[in-house]
Amino acid sequence: METKLDTVQEKMQNLITRLNEASEAYYGGKDEIMSNYEWDAMFDELSRMEAETGIILPGSPTQKVNTAQYDNIAGAKEPHEFPALSLAKTKKVEDLQEWAGDRPVWLSWKLDGLTLVLTYDRGSLTKILTRGNGTIGTNITFMKEAIGGFPLAVSYRGHMVVRGEATISYPDFETINATISDPLEKYANPRNLAAGTLGLDEKRLEEVKQRRVVFRAFTLVHIDDEILSWGERMNYLDELGFTTVDRELTNAAKLPETVSKWTKAVEEGKMEIPVDGLVISYDDTAFASTGSITGHHATRAGFAFKWQDEVALTTLRHIEWSCGATTITPVAIFDPVQLEGTTVSRASLVNLSELDRLGIGANDETEIQVIKANKIIPKVVGVTKALGKYEIPQFCPACGAPTAEVEGVSGSRTLKCENPRCPAKNLKKFERFVSKVGMDIDGLSIESMRDFVAAGFVHQFADIFKLNRYTAEIQEMEGFGQKSCENLMAAIENSRVRTDAVHFLTALCIPQIGLDAAKRLVGAYGWPGFIDALEANTSFAEVDGIGPERSKAIYEWMDDADNKATFHELLTILQIPSVAPAETASGTCVGLTFVITGDVHSFKNRDEFKAYVEANGGKVAGSVSKKTDFLVNNDPTSGSSKNKKAAELGVPILSEEEFIARFGK
Repeated sequence: METKLDTVQEKMQNLITRLNEASEAYYGGKDEIMSNYEWDAMFDELSRMEAETGIILPGSPTQKVNTAQYDNIAGAKEPHEFPALSLAKTKKVEDLQEWAGDRPVWLSWKLDGLTLVLTYDRGSLTKILTRGNGTIGTNITFMKEAIGGFPLAVSYRGHMVVRGEATISYPDFETINATISDPLEKYANPRNLAAGTLGLDEKRLEEVKQRRVVFRAFTLVHIDDEILSWGERMNYLDELGFTTVDRELTNAAKLPETVSKWTKAVEEGKMEIPVDGLVISYDDTAFASTGSITGHHATRAGFAFKWQDEVALTTLRHIEWSCGATTITPVAIFDPVQLEGTTVSRASLVNLSELDRLGIGANDETEIQVIKANKIIPKVVGVTKALGKYEIPQFCPACGAPTAEVEGVSGSRTLKCENPRCPAKNLKKFERFVSKVGMDIDGLSIESMRDFVAAGFVHQFADIFKLNRYTAEIQEMEGFGQKSCENLMAAIENSRVRTDAVHFLTALCIPQIGLDAAKRLVGAYGWPGFIDALEANTSFAEVDGIGPERSKAIYEWMDDADNKATFHELLTILQIPSVAPAETASGTCVGLTFVITGDVHSFKNRDEFKAYVEANGGKVAGSVSKKTDFLVNNDPTSGSSKNKKAAELGVPILSEEEFIARFGK
């Protein structure tokens, strides 16, 4: 006869199975089968049941580091010199305060990538291990020249071990995913792409380089010299040339304010690298090392904070089927709700498999739960009431061609338009073209672009600059009037006469050529020097950061007759100023390296500030080091780590106003 305890254990085993399957999908490059919100809720429920019963079943994720993320990574398995244990997690700031006690602690980002451990001996990098199961990792030292963020040689001659996270930025993720035509081969997120990249073999190192994986050190695990302060250890890594995680010294009393400030940066979309929480670490590393091991957690090594997702219950009004470059994506349109300080009324439902997994019903008969995942992306995480069944459109909503369901190797089902010339398939390219990294046409949203395509006003990029032929029709469209139409035409004209070569190349949507690659190309050849090099069939492979794959992608794009025609037509429309190659460039910032931190006021944002410095011959680094000439901070008296580092090294700190007075704007 089944007892109550048997029922509890059966439920625990079910939770373990579902959690482990989700982790394998999450870390192993497969389609996600549940949201982080659902995973956390199940994990918390399992932890509570284990505490209440005193029973821990085999395979419980509460007792082990997940290893699925490394299963497909090539290389020999080796033991870690220092176990790479995970951190205990909380969603309550009060728990962080209790853990900190009366000791100073450092707050830093919990990066969402793959943990790597680097070993140096006698000044040389000798080993790179993945985290593996925390005890045994995979040796991927052969990738040392393909991953950024760390030096191959350091001035320190002793034995040193550094732990950090390998990440891919959101812009690089979008650029790389845009080069993958098959929707079933696209990566779900930057972490997924990083995992797939570190799983490539030695024959594909050039591909690893192109994906711009960056290592960010988050702790100095071991050094022969005695450096007891965690902050000083991190500063030393900066001096040695590592890219390190951002950090701030704080204490229990200040933690609520500090956590709130850092959280706001995520909510306002200021993060270019993926993060899924925060971490606090004791500054006193000697004290931290006295902690015990509980399960797979080192009790004093650090404490992770994950944001408490705000959940809203709302009613689904309809599913909008949005035809993009490769798939027709279902989008939930629901009654507006307030989440994380903003109004949300739509969220992607990803694909047909996700619709089935959630149990989406028919239109306004369905009640759904919505969150903003990691404070950023609206996501439907549950269905509380569903009647009827959603309908899959048989014809493309953009062009009327038949649709087809496609099943990938992982079993996920996706809907596609079968018309290769469907104009809606170019919407993502138009979105990139008019965006800030492209032509920066203020006020021209993807929704408006969709309407213009549907109305037949726009077929190619050059048509955007001919929209003044349709002002009467545009003024009659929903969301437009005479004034808004005039503003749009002014923004288009402003873009036409004020763009530059870098943003023009970025806007063209050439596969693998994003903003950074465009800067490198224009820096190497100037403008119109780049066009001359293109017409001379010059290989761009030797340009730093370009390589043979990107060079090939440029010529393949230009070999397409439509692309070539668009390129040359745009050259007759746009006023792109000439610029000399970087070697002969002049400007107020030539030969100087700047670090820009904090809020800016005179420039639109730090990206614009950085662009100004680079346009005037300077460089912008992410951390203060001996190579830094100036730190720009509008709060020069703050106790930030960058300010302290600048003071230690004698690096001048300028306010934005002082920078402009000295170097112009």
